[in-house]
Amino acid sequence: MNLVCIGLSHHTANVATREQFAGNATAESITRQAGCAEALLLTTCNRVEVYAVSEKRISTDEIARCLIAKANRDPNDYALPFYRYEDNKCVQHLFRVASGLDSMVVGESEIFGQAKKAYESARTSGAVGPYLHRLFQRAFRVAKQVRTHTDIARGAVSVASVAVELAQRIFGKLSECKVLVLGAGETSERTTRALVSRGVTDLRVTNRSLDRARELAQTVGGRAVPFDDWVAQCREIDILLTSTASETPLLTSDILAPMLWERLDRPLFIIDIAVPRDVDPSVNELEGVYLYDIDSIRSVAEQSLALRRQQVAAAEAIIADHVTEFLDSISLGLNRLSHPTEHPSLGENPLRASEL
Repeated sequence: MNLVCIGLSHHTANVATREQFAGNATAESITRQAGCAEALLLTTCNRVEVYAVSEKRISTDEIARCLIAKANRDPNDYALPFYRYEDNKCVQHLFRVASGLDSMVVGESEIFGQAKKAYESARTSGAVGPYLHRLFQRAFRVAKQVRTHTDIARGAVSVASVAVELAQRIFGKLSECKVLVLGAGETSERTTRALVSRGVTDLRVTNRSLDRARELAQTVGGRAVPFDDWVAQCREIDILLTSTASETPLLTSDILAPMLWERLDRPLFIIDIAVPRDVDPSVNELEGVYLYDIDSIRSVAEQSLALRRQQVAAAEAIIADHVTEFLDSISLGLNRLSHPTEHPSLGENPLRASEL
């Protein structure tokens, strides 16, 4: 069997490219289209990755065609920035991803939950089988050990916290700012909590589901805004922070420009951490508007990394030990298939060697 990870991330592609490959495929569709025995799709604001197990070698182009988000586009239209990791390199890469070492914000914890959700989704659909089950269960163990035995999580360790840190650098005291958060998912929840911790008192939350917006607003002491009214809020807010699952931009130059006349000399700062992006890039060309997308946060994230760089080596050592141990356990499992009377310990219960 061939184990492979094929994907792209903030290391190899900018947000404009990443959003072209996000939101269209599922693990189940990949197993069907690419002929994989098992597959798992991990999609975040900073990466789109497919982990697959197959009898035959799967080409990178095959996976790219499964992922392309625009039905009328051909992957060949792009200089594809996909990377490819096979076998032991794939195992090592996943362990680093789950532990937050491959993230834009090194040490961030969101990726752990995102990987678990991707695993559960693929398992429920039947796309994950015994091999990926064991691989991801081990990855979760590795991530927990890295966070427990190192200080990799010191400093600003999430996209949300870095975005709020950027806002504070721009405005100074956030307590004097009016802030609107567009979206009420997990990232938005983390962002609102980070904003409140930095002194924001005028916090507004909007979402397509008003009940969800109210729930989040109540949790953080803010107020909910009906989704149909959020654009009008741009006349008075100082900061707009967006993170929705929209496949098309929600804010464009044509929508925003008429409201800027009413803002006089008050700048509007927009932090768009959605992928695909919620705000059209052309908005940044409007006078008095300063737009930061997920890639703009990179410089802030790199500065916070300096506080944790010495912990990376300790985390890499933990990962290296687990890679060796996992590969050894898989070898034992394969040997059992050849010698069914033997009963070696496979370590990753609940699977038995016969389930490989």
